Amino acid sequence: MHEADLVANTVKTWLGNPISRRLLKWVSKRNEKGSKLEVALKKYVGENEKLSIQERLAYWIVKLALDKGSQSFGVSKEQLVESLKNPLVRRGISNVLEGIGYYGVQRPQTTAAPFLIVWNFTKQCNLRCKHCYENAGPKPAPDELTTEEAKKAIDEFAEAGVVALSFSGGEPLMRKDFFEVAKYAADKEFYVSVATNGTLITEKIAQKMKDAGVQYAEISLDGFEKTHDEFRGIPGAWRRSVEGIKNCVKVGLDTGVATTATHYNLKEIPKLAEFVEKDLHARRFIVFNFIPVSRGKEIISQDLTPKEREELLDFLYSKLIDTNCKLDTFSTAPQYAVTSFKYAFGPAVPTHFTNKAAMETLQGRTKSLTEFIGGCGAGRLYCGMEPNGDIEPCVFIPIKVGNIREERLVDIWRNSPVLKKIRNRDAFKGCGECEYKNICGGCRARAYAYFNDLQGPDPGCSINEKYWDEVTRIQTT
Repeated sequence: MHEADLVANTVKTWLGNPISRRLLKWVSKRNEKGSKLEVALKKYVGENEKLSIQERLAYWIVKLALDKGSQSFGVSKEQLVESLKNPLVRRGISNVLEGIGYYGVQRPQTTAAPFLIVWNFTKQCNLRCKHCYENAGPKPAPDELTTEEAKKAIDEFAEAGVVALSFSGGEPLMRKDFFEVAKYAADKEFYVSVATNGTLITEKIAQKMKDAGVQYAEISLDGFEKTHDEFRGIPGAWRRSVEGIKNCVKVGLDTGVATTATHYNLKEIPKLAEFVEKDLHARRFIVFNFIPVSRGKEIISQDLTPKEREELLDFLYSKLIDTNCKLDTFSTAPQYAVTSFKYAFGPAVPTHFTNKAAMETLQGRTKSLTEFIGGCGAGRLYCGMEPNGDIEPCVFIPIKVGNIREERLVDIWRNSPVLKKIRNRDAFKGCGECEYKNICGGCRARAYAYFNDLQGPDPGCSINEKYWDEVTRIQTT
């Protein structure tokens, strides 16, 4: 049984009737040990847990739900227990179900705490990329979290129920304490990934990343050598990044290649995907939405048209469902979920959090799950954190909603007026009137970058083409 199937089945079981939803709210309420739900799941898989009276009652409720759920979906108890032994699966289920208990059933759903936090670990970087949202440079920011503050933040994330941490930057590997902090997060049973330019990854560094508990490395490659080096601002960057990818693959790290789609590299992307699959042997190719923020504002004219983006997403999805292709091909554009939906019998695509095996288990559940996951996850499923601890809805939305030095993550997540605004899709201009609003919702970062409005339209969609015409007319006058 695949973990994605387990999460989907468990959620479906809990949502079966109003009584189970009320029980869920009680079971998922947190105390000093976490939630009773987490304790019950540990007990279910045989971990030695001493339970209070309330926790014992919660355990029997959870046991009944899981036993019934496994029977309904034709899964043996042994298979269920084996999957739930994975602490990431338990934490993921708890986060989703606790979110339903707190917020109620939503389309799309908001989790109890961010499922994923993208952590800009430092502003320091050895490249000078044209599109950098962090405006990174050769020196770190003076107010970055110390090592101890970083560990304290991780403790709080664990307490809140966060599942995954992605270290980004700047270039995260330039911080001397990266391996210490990454290992600390891995030891706390987070899914740990790193987004890096790859230029510093020798075989020794790749092995050190793996030993520290990094489970996924995502390395940027924005075209072939000439295009990449021009885009990244440093001659020789492409060759070093390619070596970094090869070194990660060599030591057995799950490795992906990320590219930001612009007019600089659009025509190269099909051949680049083939190169990643057949020459670099990475497992994932993810195309990032271009967001004209920070330094990216200087190249706003290089953004794709709605038609170009739609054709690119069609290409990526055709690769994803091609049984002869060994590469998982994704995009952070929330319109990718609409692309998957339009393939009547195709799998759902939750942007950022998936792989091909997960897609196969979701076959036939496209509409319900795409509405549950909801495309753009900013402020609902994930958030960003700046090097100084500022929490943002997304790393591409430079709006401070709190700071981890000053407030608890859960309080920020539940009480921020900005996050509440992002979650109200009915109020979105253009996107809120669309039949796909619960599946996609438009990229909130692009709405903010183009219209200075979190509830504005995403002009990169063919359905919103009138807004694209509006912004391009402004740019040319």
